[in-house]
Amino acid sequence: MSDEFELHKKLFLNYLRNERSLSENTITAYSFDIDKFFFYAENICLITEIHKITEETVTGFLGFVSRSGNKLDEKYSSRTVSRFISSLKSFFKYLVTDNLISVNPVENFTTLKSSRILPEVLSIEETELLLSAPDTKDKLGLRDKALMETMYASGLRVSETINLEISGIFFEEEYLRIFGKGSKERIVPIGRTALKFIQMYMNESRILLKNKNSYDYLFLNFRGSKLSRMGVLDIIRKHCSGAGINKNVHPHTLRHSFATHLLQGGADIRIIQEMLGHSDISTTQIYTHIDKDYLIEVHKTFHPRG
Repeated sequence: MSDEFELHKKLFLNYLRNERSLSENTITAYSFDIDKFFFYAENICLITEIHKITEETVTGFLGFVSRSGNKLDEKYSSRTVSRFISSLKSFFKYLVTDNLISVNPVENFTTLKSSRILPEVLSIEETELLLSAPDTKDKLGLRDKALMETMYASGLRVSETINLEISGIFFEEEYLRIFGKGSKERIVPIGRTALKFIQMYMNESRILLKNKNSYDYLFLNFRGSKLSRMGVLDIIRKHCSGAGINKNVHPHTLRHSFATHLLQGGADIRIIQEMLGHSDISTTQIYTHIDKDYLIEVHKTFHPRG
């Protein structure tokens, strides 16, 4: 990547981090998209200066990533291409706003309309099987039980779960203090069942796992450090296999299941939005589609004319 491209990308990522307070995962996604575009500009169009990028350059890039056999060795879906457009719009808007360029080459582009992919969810029965799978007589099994109970009880993101600190658990009041995307703080209720297993884990397992690297983090790995995202994924997939659940389950599945089961139980969608920490209600509304699918399935199963 040319020095000029590298400099502008660095300035933009610093802006996202320091002024917009976006999460590192989101910043990494922006960086990935911009890298792909700069690869195309530099290696296909032979452009190394930012002011030489035009609307035609962007059009060529979008066609390039949509085709098989390109030099990236990957054809991207319409959903990903739409994300590329969104990332480039933000990037070039920043450059224009800071007077680093005079013309925004992505100004006339719109993101592609694509159908939203409904997330995989567990039924209530499958959730019970998963939560019952760990052996709570084993120190790591008890940790796994407390971990999954917490994620399902409060609908936490995996990043929020691994960064949950003991000081953020309020046992008497039955809520957690969570720092979500962009370090936004929110209060999330947690049920007594999850709190019971957290307390058991702290008294019987965490005390054996902790060391000088544990700090105040609640969930620890066998080395005493905080669990990683991959560690949580491995735990959930291990117990899904043990429970005989054949769905493609990942940490976010418990969050999706939390929201879906609340909606099925009659909870108001704006309350669910607040608990999930969604800034936009449209993000939460995807669960209304899942709930409609559930209602249709119930009708087919139980109605005499279904």
